[in-house]
This record gives sequence, structure tokens and C-alpha cells, in this order.
Amino acid sequence: MQNKLGVISLAALVVSAMIGGGVYNLPQNMAQDAATGAIVIAWIITGFGMWFIASTFSTLSDVKPEMTAGIYGYAQLGFGSFSGFLVAWGYWICNICANVGYAVLLMDSMNYFFPPHFQGGNTLLSVIGGSIIIWVMYFIVMAGVKQAAFLNNIGVIGKLIPLAIFILILLFRFDFSVFFTDFWGKDVIPSLMDKDLGGVFPQIKSTMLVTLWVFIGIEGAVVISIRARSQKDVGKATIIGFTTCLVTYALLSLMPLGLLSQGQLSVMDAPSTGEVLGHVAGSWGDILMNIGVIIALLSSWLVWTIMLASLPYEAAKDGTFPKVFAKENKNESPSFSLLISSVGMQVFMIIVYFSSNAWNLMLSITGVMILPCYFACTAYLWKISKKEEDFKNNSDRKIHVALFTGVLGTVYALWLIYAAGLGLMLVAAIIYSLGIPVFLWARKEASAINQINHAEKIFIVLIILVAIVGVFYTVANFQSLMAG
Repeated sequence: MQNKLGVISLAALVVSAMIGGGVYNLPQNMAQDAATGAIVIAWIITGFGMWFIASTFSTLSDVKPEMTAGIYGYAQLGFGSFSGFLVAWGYWICNICANVGYAVLLMDSMNYFFPPHFQGGNTLLSVIGGSIIIWVMYFIVMAGVKQAAFLNNIGVIGKLIPLAIFILILLFRFDFSVFFTDFWGKDVIPSLMDKDLGGVFPQIKSTMLVTLWVFIGIEGAVVISIRARSQKDVGKATIIGFTTCLVTYALLSLMPLGLLSQGQLSVMDAPSTGEVLGHVAGSWGDILMNIGVIIALLSSWLVWTIMLASLPYEAAKDGTFPKVFAKENKNESPSFSLLISSVGMQVFMIIVYFSSNAWNLMLSITGVMILPCYFACTAYLWKISKKEEDFKNNSDRKIHVALFTGVLGTVYALWLIYAAGLGLMLVAAIIYSLGIPVFLWARKEASAINQINHAEKIFIVLIILVAIVGVFYTVANFQSLMAG
């Protein structure tokens, strides 16, 4: 038990996985194509939707405490081995892209102190700097997950202090008259850089990938639940993490609108919290927020490195991934899984060099890769909540709440898929199809290649066909995709 994590450490991992450097740019990200009213509605929708996602993971960890294999295990139990593999593969790639996104933001933040060498986070020096940190993180996690989690606890404190200072200062400077000016984004006000943003619904839709991005990691305690001291702690940590982050995110994106207009916020450089605080408090505010970004990024990067190494490792132990991913070193760290994950990050780090908006590219890929994972987990809860035998020792009320949670969580996941758009889902199909040979390799090792059923074969063919369409789409829209 000495290497197990308690509820506080698990909650810190959840918070750290969600509160990365991206939240420091929330004011600009949310205001880019949406006015105050639409942003308020977006957070209400996101709050309800992500509550059902968080409750799904909390409920599943309580009802299925034996499932310590991470979120892919739920898909596997509910919908078969290939569905389980797809969730594991998609979530793994999502983690890789999230870490590369952190690398881009980290290097872009370094540009504040060393201009113009790291401008945009994907210059040659940025790629070299990000690559070095990828391998530094590799060696830290190789030294042991428990030690890495301790470093993360320190990082969580370091990342929350600047955000708390930001919110408190803006609270005292908040102006309701500014907040309600052009509330629905209908007016053209050149002095405030405001323009007509169109209907409220398109504005809300434009924020969905941003709100999804900042909540990715809500499943963090579930992913590493095998290292939890108690499976009951997993559910508690998930809810604590969700509540903490929702309040923080809403305040970070709405408080600046009581000081500056949507148009002014929409053109700010990353991290926009730095520019906002600099506007109020002077240069020290800008410096503080840029330091906060660096601490936040390093802390979240560490957590996501733990998570992205843990999932293939657990998947390999039950035959979902090839056996080689189950290798451990003397510190009980998943050595091969961590090595391949780091190589994957290195490949994507090179890809962003050719992107004109590397941050948006990584945000988009991460978002679309996580969506099928969330959909599968909520659909699984929906499925088992109709069977009372899966809810032993639970009241009828809890069963009905679980069913309601699963249904609403599934609806929200489908809404996010719609908001992501067809183009990005076609790109996701390409990435998912690349995992099919790995699935077949794992099935062959487990002497289960002949156990792939008819429905799974159809599913495989369907993904390949959609991926082919995705290739043509990607070639035709390459420039716009690389622009994020």
C-alpha cells in the first residue's frame, strides 16, 4: 500500500490534469467568437454536461470497483474487445497530443521572457526545447509514479495561487456596465473592437471544443485507479476535481468581461490572463501569470505523462494491447509504454513545426480523440443501469439516478461530437484506423484472432472506409487544418 495514492493525491492529479496552461488563455479562447451572454450559456451547458460525465466515472468506479483498467475497460465490458481497444487507442493518442499542446504553450510562454525565439511555440528552438522536456519527463516518471505524484502536489499549489490572485484582483475591479455592454454580440463598436458575431447558437457552438479541452483529464483518477488506495477514493476525487475546476474556469473567462470588451479580449496574445492582469496591475501581473503558465504546464505535463504511460500498460496486461507494453522497470513504472509514448510525443512535436497555429491544431486533435471515449463510458453506464444485478446493494433511486446520468451524459457527448464538426471527426477516423494493426497484433498474441466477431469486422471495415474519406478530406483541406 505504500505506493498507493489517497483521495487528496488522486484529486490533485485530476485537478492538475485539467488545469493546465490552457486555462491561462481562457479569456481569449472563449471570447474569440462568442460574446458574454453566449459564454454564460456555454458554461451552464458545459457545467451540466460535464457533471454527468464526472458522475458517470464516479458511479462506475463505485459500481465496478474491480475495473481498475481505466476508461477503456468500461467500453470493453459493454461493447466488446474492439470497442475497448478503440477507446484505449484514442485516449492514448489524446494524451500524447495534450502533452504536445502543453509543449507548444510552454515554449510560447518562454517567448515572453526570451522574444522572439519561441514565438508561437513551434519555432525550431521551441521544438528543440519541447523535445528536451519530453525526455526529462520520461526520466522523472521512470523513477516512480509515487515520486512523480508528490511533485505534482507541489505543482498544483503553484498553479492555483496565480489564478486565485487573478480572480481576486479582477473581483475588485469588476464593472457591471462593461459586463453587459453588447451582451449578445450583436453590436458593432469599433472603439471596443466589437463586431457582430451572428446568432447566439453559433457563438455557443464555437466555445465547445475549448470547454471540452479544459475538462479533459476529468477521468484522471479512473485511468490510474489501479494505484488508488481505495476505489471509493476514485469517485470522490473525480467530483472534487470537477467542482474545483468548473468554478475556476467560469470565473477566469467571465471576470475579464467586466473589465474589457469581447473584441478586446479576442485579439490578445497567449496567455491572455497575463495581458488582462497587466492591464489592471501593471507589468508584474503579466510576469506573474506567465510564471503561473510555466508551473501549470510542467505540472500537467507530468500528470499526463503518468496517465498516457499507464493506460497502454494496463491494456497490455489483459491482452487489449500487445504484451510488450506491460513491461515494468525496477521502480514499477511502465517502461516500454512510457518509451513509446515519449516517441509518439516526439513525432507530434515535429509535426507542429509545420503548423501555422500549433496550439489550435493540438487542441482540436485532442478534443476529437477524447469524444468517442466519453461516449462509450456514458453509454456503458446507460446500458448496465437497466440491469439490477449490476447494482447490488444499491437502492432503486440510485439505479434511476445512474440511468439518468448515463442518458444525459451520452446526449452531451453526442452534442460535443456535433460541435466538433464532420471535418475533425474524419481526421480522427484516420488516427483510429492506424490502431487497427496494433489491435490485430494483440489479438494474435492472445490467440484470439479468430474470436473477432462479425459485428467487429464490419466496424473495422467501416472505420477504414471513413478513414479513406478522411485522407481525401485532409489532402484537400491541408492548409486550413494545419492552421488549426
